[in-house]
Amino acid sequence: MSTPLPPFPRGQEPSGAPVPLELTVGPAAPQLRADAARNRARLLEAATRLVEEHGVANVTMEAVAAAASVGKGTVFRRFGDRTGLLMALLDHTEQQFQAAFLSGPPPLGPGASPADRLHAFGCRVLREIHDRLDLYIAAEPDASRRFSSAPYRVRFTHVAMLLREAVPGADGVLLAQTLMGYLEPALIHHLTRQCGMPLERLESGWHDLVKRTTCPVPDQDLSQPSESVS
Repeated sequence: MSTPLPPFPRGQEPSGAPVPLELTVGPAAPQLRADAARNRARLLEAATRLVEEHGVANVTMEAVAAAASVGKGTVFRRFGDRTGLLMALLDHTEQQFQAAFLSGPPPLGPGASPADRLHAFGCRVLREIHDRLDLYIAAEPDASRRFSSAPYRVRFTHVAMLLREAVPGADGVLLAQTLMGYLEPALIHHLTRQCGMPLERLESGWHDLVKRTTCPVPDQDLSQPSESVS
């Protein structure tokens, strides 16, 4: 992993402030007690150290339990499975990203045109995934959960909303799925690691895709022969 994860906030006493969306798998849980929040942060700090020192492939529930000096069952109860643990490692980063595109400054946040916001959104996602690609790949849910996971739903809803504004009358749901497909970690892994494409080329491709999606060419009557060039 080329870019270290940001430090996790320490467990604190509950406050009246809104709680950002937690991205771990499973049903939504109530706000954690102060001691439970501290224990969760402790487990995530241990997992973060393992990622940085040994790589994502060596992060197991057993290894995290040993690094945090707790029983393995504690880790399973808190995160469900390894995917849940790895997704939790991305919580803090994802919450910061959500805040940026929901209420941050333009062009990523409100105040820019829908098309400009789409341009900024995709480039930010590409950079985020590229910088922590191994973790994103390892944290990918299985096929039955991939499109219903919390991070995917938040990002998809945002892209669909921007497309409805940018291309009224189009099928925003299917167009959003198409754009989101370009931002899949597995595709980014293939293009950058296996095909050797630089991130700048992927960003240029995203700009081209958004432009073609939001500025479609006028409908043409394909039944009429084209004019010959004299």
